[in-house]
Amino acid sequence: MRTSSLLMLLALQAAGAARATITVEPWPLPVETRAAQPGLVDDARGGWLLSWIEPLDGGHRLRYARWDGQAWNAAATAMQGSNWFVNWADVPALLAFPDGGLAAFMLVRNGEGTYAYDVQLALGDAQGGWSEPRAVHDDGTTTEHGFASLWREGDDALGIAWLDGRNTGGGGHAAHHGSSDGGAMSLRAAVFERDGGKRGEWPLDARTCDCCGTAATLTASGLWLAYRGRDADEVRDIRIARRTLDGTWQPAVEAHSDRWVMPACPVNGPALAAHGERVFLAWYTAPDRPRVRLAELGPDGRALAAPLEIAQDAVTGRVAVAAERGHVWLAWFDETDTQARLWLACLDSDLREQARGVVADLPRGRGTGFPRLQARDGRAYLVATDVVAGAPRLRGWTASCPP
Repeated sequence: MRTSSLLMLLALQAAGAARATITVEPWPLPVETRAAQPGLVDDARGGWLLSWIEPLDGGHRLRYARWDGQAWNAAATAMQGSNWFVNWADVPALLAFPDGGLAAFMLVRNGEGTYAYDVQLALGDAQGGWSEPRAVHDDGTTTEHGFASLWREGDDALGIAWLDGRNTGGGGHAAHHGSSDGGAMSLRAAVFERDGGKRGEWPLDARTCDCCGTAATLTASGLWLAYRGRDADEVRDIRIARRTLDGTWQPAVEAHSDRWVMPACPVNGPALAAHGERVFLAWYTAPDRPRVRLAELGPDGRALAAPLEIAQDAVTGRVAVAAERGHVWLAWFDETDTQARLWLACLDSDLREQARGVVADLPRGRGTGFPRLQARDGRAYLVATDVVAGAPRLRGWTASCPP
């Protein structure tokens, strides 16, 4: 009896430690106007690079600012246009080089269809100059191209992967969301020199989920690319495509067999993060009920062990993940009857949860988009979209994990 009581006490103490409250503080952002579609990436100089979209009269502009660890520099404009495709889920991104150069992509309409748009890439220099954007793909079809990810190819080139609709017949989402009238979305990747020249392009998967974002991360052993697959039975599990150091793309594998049958796109892509040679994958799935999962990936791209069940039932996913020495951080959304909640959890390097908590209560719906998460030196940096009086506003937070 005494042994059972002691074991119960230890179990309760362990559960309490795993549910310790995370410490969160506001992180003021250099955005004072209506803004949404945030991005947050490493600036290659020890800080962060924040990006967002602002509306203009008759169009939009892509803005960005750098955080040096102490303060933000003045915000600048990468590009602007009157014919952009602006959407809560398919968003632009920036990439930074150590010499201060930048790259950015935007989504630009290429036809009359609702989902007819190109991924266009522009290159920036350290002085704030930008090249004219150009499409990363050469198919010339008035179909959907988007949900892209960027990565550095050393100091003189960059890579980009995107979902490509050239085989869908131009019918928009209706032609490939569970319909046999059009072909499937596919996954492609390309590498560009920093002068804009294309080094190469590769088809990676002929059948993918239609509108779930991709994610990319680099380790010393090569590139890791995560996306949601789609098979002939409408199973939409997460796949990993890897490219080795010799430039060879390996056949994609399922990170974990959830066997989630979904007749339409859930608009809920995966997230990847790496520290050293360790790679971590977070994703949303719902084979029986909604779940947010986290796993460390092995060298072949598959989960090393059964994934952790981070949250269930009321979760809406939209995950973000970051990894640093000693910690893995994970953000996600869930919803109650009246509001959405942005969660953040901190796990140790063995994926034992240390703390979690609600960062913010936000409005229900898609207007809050996807959170963006980075981490360094024991602190997480989180950005998300709030909606105040019908207008989107960016909010930021920093967090520390209890010792």
